[in-house]
Amino acid sequence: MKPIIEIKNLTKSYQTLKAVDDLSFCVYEGEILGLLGPNGSGKTTTINCLLSLLNYQTGMIKILNQEMKPDNYNIKSQIGVVFQDISVFDELTVLENIDYFCGLYINDRKKRKQYIQEVIDLVGLEDFKKFYPKELSGGLLRRLNIACGISHKPRIIILDEPTVAVDPQSRNQILEGIEKLREKGATIIYTTHYMEEVEKICDRVIILDKGKILASGTPDGLKELVKTNEKVNVEILKLDLKHLDNLKKLKNVHEIKYQKNILSITFKKGKNNLANLLEYLKEEKIKYLNIYSSTVTLNDVFLELTGKELRD
Repeated sequence: MKPIIEIKNLTKSYQTLKAVDDLSFCVYEGEILGLLGPNGSGKTTTINCLLSLLNYQTGMIKILNQEMKPDNYNIKSQIGVVFQDISVFDELTVLENIDYFCGLYINDRKKRKQYIQEVIDLVGLEDFKKFYPKELSGGLLRRLNIACGISHKPRIIILDEPTVAVDPQSRNQILEGIEKLREKGATIIYTTHYMEEVEKICDRVIILDKGKILASGTPDGLKELVKTNEKVNVEILKLDLKHLDNLKKLKNVHEIKYQKNILSITFKKGKNNLANLLEYLKEEKIKYLNIYSSTVTLNDVFLELTGKELRD
């Protein structure tokens, strides 16, 4: 795989705050890269520097083997950007909005008409071409926002929280559309706070915090970084405190809690964790109603690396 985007030693500071701190990574052709991080981690600043919307102190950014500069319109024409905030014209219909944004890059009317129809089919807006934005649901408005950003068939697509506050059907439609774009050869940078989306569509993940890379790799590879690999929840109506002390001594137990009749145990990597727990419950004649076991998720990785405190 060859790099289509190269960022080397990028640093962007605001007075004494380093929003991006000596950051280096590549994005490879044809992949979906998940760029993750808590609020204030440097994701948006990195993207704005990448697009030459912000000046930065040091570093180098190359796109399609050319240095990215504010006046490099040849590169900019090959990039499609969909920001989190909806950016469409209220006075134009769905079709007119897409035609306007596509026309910024595609002058040939016949070609533009073809591109517009293809993107309408991709995002599922065929039945809404004559609707105005105010007549669309939140999910449909998100789809229109995406269509406007990618209607000119860019080689590189940057999607910033494209599924925020949409219904499950629209979210599924959007994710399927993103995977189709990758199949057609697009390279995609994807930011989101929905870790299940990252696990579903991203080939590789970079986790940022305080302007630095904490970890990078495939979603499955990153799961190897955490201390635990299994979580078990057991519904028990009554559990004596002595049992909590005994359960802590079970092999591979990492953390244990009992709140509101739910016993929650996280296990370190190892074998027979659930079997050992069930054997203890049986020996002590502890009755339970439901039991649920799950393996580590990308969300667990994210929280362990970035911390669990809330960020403004």
